[in-house]
Amino acid sequence: MLKQNHPAWRLLNSPHAPLVAGFLNRVFVIPNQRLIAQADLAEALEDELFGLREQFGNDIFPKSALDYLSDWAGNDKGWLRKFYRQGSDEPYFDLTPPTERAIAWLGSLTERSFVGTESRLLTLFELLKQISAGSETDPETRIADLRKRRADIDAEIARAEAGELTLLDDTALKDRFLQFTALARELLGDFREVEHNFRGLDRRVRERIALWEGGKGELLQDIMGERDAIADSDQGRSFRAFWDFLMSSRRQEELSALLEKVLALQPVAELRPEARLRRVHYDWLEAGEHTQRTVAELSRQLRRFLDDQAWLENRRIMEILHGIEAKALALRDNQPSGEVMNIAEAAANIELPMERPLHTPAVKPRIDSIVPETGDDDIDAAALFSQIVIDKAQLARHIRHALQDKPQITLAELCRSHPLQHGVAELVAYLQLGGDSFNTTVDETAEDVIVWQTTDGEGREVSKQARLPRVIFVR
Repeated sequence: MLKQNHPAWRLLNSPHAPLVAGFLNRVFVIPNQRLIAQADLAEALEDELFGLREQFGNDIFPKSALDYLSDWAGNDKGWLRKFYRQGSDEPYFDLTPPTERAIAWLGSLTERSFVGTESRLLTLFELLKQISAGSETDPETRIADLRKRRADIDAEIARAEAGELTLLDDTALKDRFLQFTALARELLGDFREVEHNFRGLDRRVRERIALWEGGKGELLQDIMGERDAIADSDQGRSFRAFWDFLMSSRRQEELSALLEKVLALQPVAELRPEARLRRVHYDWLEAGEHTQRTVAELSRQLRRFLDDQAWLENRRIMEILHGIEAKALALRDNQPSGEVMNIAEAAANIELPMERPLHTPAVKPRIDSIVPETGDDDIDAAALFSQIVIDKAQLARHIRHALQDKPQITLAELCRSHPLQHGVAELVAYLQLGGDSFNTTVDETAEDVIVWQTTDGEGREVSKQARLPRVIFVR
């Protein structure tokens, strides 16, 4: 069954497997690229086909690049995912998880000049220690383990104070760096699989909504139960923990500093790591945002379903009312005889004369037409022209200057270094620049308070503040 239906197996069996795997590895996997527009991907594939035809003849790959891309994205292949981004009419392509796994397996078949085993063993040993410590229920055992670790740290501090520093040799540095590179690539592949699972849930939701004929409560209970099953699974909880960890600005700054320090080491530089590795944590953020957008699309689909259902229910109510009116008009000239309806406890509505209010005549205002005389009084017309103009170019310069010194800065830090002069209007301009001209990330788990000074109607200086989720400008 896997041989017949699994895209990875079909790729390995394909006569074009060297072209497909080599090309997709070069444009997607190596540069950690998530999405590529159809025009850019077709141009890259056309260059690849041109080189192959020059080497092996024009008959080796007769079709055009667009035809091959459409073929690879078809249901019978499933090697690429072709879709349209929201607000765009240009197709985009992305790798599917089975294709990425097939390419990774092919990469594992090549000979490696350096095979690191020490770092893997240490990682396994550290994982076992974390599992053992995290599942220990005896307080005495846990305290004894913590005291032992404290004693080891104290001993290492004493050796460092005495000038005895234990350093890793070049081999150990290369071993650990290669393992970090491999795990970083695998992590991006895991994001694709998580997003693929949520996308499959979104597709099933659309199918159910299109074909559902029962009550919306039953459908919503079924859909939300399946969504909660994915979100509460081990994979979903692990993704939430990873996302919360990475959204911390302190963790991002720490990752950036560690990457800069490690990549500057001579043994690591000899391995010639890719330049994109310096911003691998931003690739993680981008991949996580793709997954979050897929979940948001699922929520929008549910809201659209609820709106459509509300419209259908309102239309059904109007149809019932029109039916009642039509039947009443049909019976107007042929009224039924006999008793038609019984009204229980019918009573006359009595209004006493004194309950009515007295008449109040309307007041007709008398308006005198007076022509104003021209005088010499000086009138301050500044209020007619006092308008607030926000200089967005100046605010953009503030953001760029701040990002020259650090890889990221929060909106609260920016407002502290450059206090707001025009209050909420200037704050909204910063948020608009973050959505239009700069890369921004919003940490919903943290909240910032932005304070500015203004004057009231009497000219006294007052302090105002705004609370909003943490907005991070990223270089």
